[in-house]
Amino acid sequence: MIVGVPKEIKDNEKRVSLTPSGARDLIRSGAKVNIEKNAGLGSGFSDSLYLDAGASILGNANKVFESSELILKVKEPQPSEVKMLNDSHTLFTFFHFAADESLTKSCQESGATCIAYETVQNLDGSLPILIPMSEVAGRMAVQNGAKCLEGNMGGKGKLLGGVPGVSPSKVTILGGGIVGTNAAKMAAGLGADVSILDINMDRLRYLDDVMDKNITTVYSNTHNILSQIKKSDLIIGAVLIVGKKAPNLITKDMLKVMSKGSVIVDVAVDQGGCVETCKPTTHKDPTFVVDDILHYCVSNMPGAVPHTSTLALTNITLPYINSMVSLGVEKALAADNSLLNGLNIYKKHITHEGVASTFNIDYIDPSELIQIDT
Repeated sequence: MIVGVPKEIKDNEKRVSLTPSGARDLIRSGAKVNIEKNAGLGSGFSDSLYLDAGASILGNANKVFESSELILKVKEPQPSEVKMLNDSHTLFTFFHFAADESLTKSCQESGATCIAYETVQNLDGSLPILIPMSEVAGRMAVQNGAKCLEGNMGGKGKLLGGVPGVSPSKVTILGGGIVGTNAAKMAAGLGADVSILDINMDRLRYLDDVMDKNITTVYSNTHNILSQIKKSDLIIGAVLIVGKKAPNLITKDMLKVMSKGSVIVDVAVDQGGCVETCKPTTHKDPTFVVDDILHYCVSNMPGAVPHTSTLALTNITLPYINSMVSLGVEKALAADNSLLNGLNIYKKHITHEGVASTFNIDYIDPSELIQIDT
């Protein structure tokens, strides 16, 4: 199998989908690996490292797409990349289709097989490929939120953890999953007064047992959300419904109860955002203000720490890639239900129920299209 790694072209995205070490492993498994020139530079990996691993360096993305069967990326394909897709390609990346109907339909029309990192799901409901990037995003949400609270950034001018004799900032986190848990740990570690909201009581009980004493668990409903955001300095949106658009837990009207200079960091922006006023921003221009509330909604937050993120991503994606290289894509899907859950588009059919329901598109169970070995 020929594996292709194009350079990421989304604004300020410096991650790469495969490390030189990962390329070496794939080549040992019998793959040919094509890397676009300078694809790894932003993450600290030079072309010479890929050459030493046995990969080929190609001059541009078009050559990578033309010569490769399995395309590995980090972020969703940009319009120029979608134009290069055809029915001979399998694309393995973060898609977040539910947040972008145009991307969904254009990928569907391309005929390419699309396997989404974010919907690869184990039997226990865990999302193995999303986890490491969610860990990064949760921690970065607090770092960036703390920075946005500074007066020079338009925030209240408050230090997240306070100092002796001065109260710490109040942080509210919507969602007790991987993003929310990591955000809570980070905020609590800096000394903030933290509340974490979720609708899963078992999860709240667990978090109450294991978290620091300056973290309070709260059941998530409209009344409790309103009560929390009234007194919050920093709000972090960390809600995820697999494959579907995130629900709007904070509406525009609800911003009126918040105090001027408060900050919202919506990590759920990749899935449409859990704050109604959320819109995707970039690392170059990360914030905007609505009703005196500072919003930070960067849609590729882990891209700001590409070395860490690239290593974490390759650690978890490589076994799935190796399986597709060794068995072929269809046999790998048939052999691994977790990977099959990641299949969003196959032969122009929408094969993830969450994506289909978001846009009212016909859904076909992937097991009806892929011959499952029994």
